[in-house]
Amino acid sequence: MIQSNNNNIEIARIQKNIAGILGMPQENLVFNYIEKAETVTLELITINPIHEQSFLLHSLKGLDKIEALTKMEEYLEQKYQQESSYTIQWMQIDDDNQLHTSYFRGKNIYDVLDKFYYGREQNSYKIFSINLNPVA
Repeated sequence: MIQSNNNNIEIARIQKNIAGILGMPQENLVFNYIEKAETVTLELITINPIHEQSFLLHSLKGLDKIEALTKMEEYLEQKYQQESSYTIQWMQIDDDNQLHTSYFRGKNIYDVLDKFYYGREQNSYKIFSINLNPVA
């Protein structure tokens, strides 16, 4: 029981660190854990407070939740900013036809599209443009 409580405290600490690295309030992040036989997949999802849509930021595997979170923290500190930055202009069909702009980082345009469409029905969204942002 004590070990489990310590794990929960460590999990909460790392999740808070991840929110700090991203500069986002913790309530705009979802840590989705998918536990299989010997691994845990962590899907880090962001929620945009303006249009209230969620997008996949990154997914990875660990042996347990703490290892997956630690790997996510390391990824965000060391590799995330090195990925290409993209801007997507999109609209949800049948949602008052409002144009939205969202920003993603990914290895390539396919990676970014996977993050955009994560958990979505593709036919419900119309993408107007995807732009690779210039390197600053």
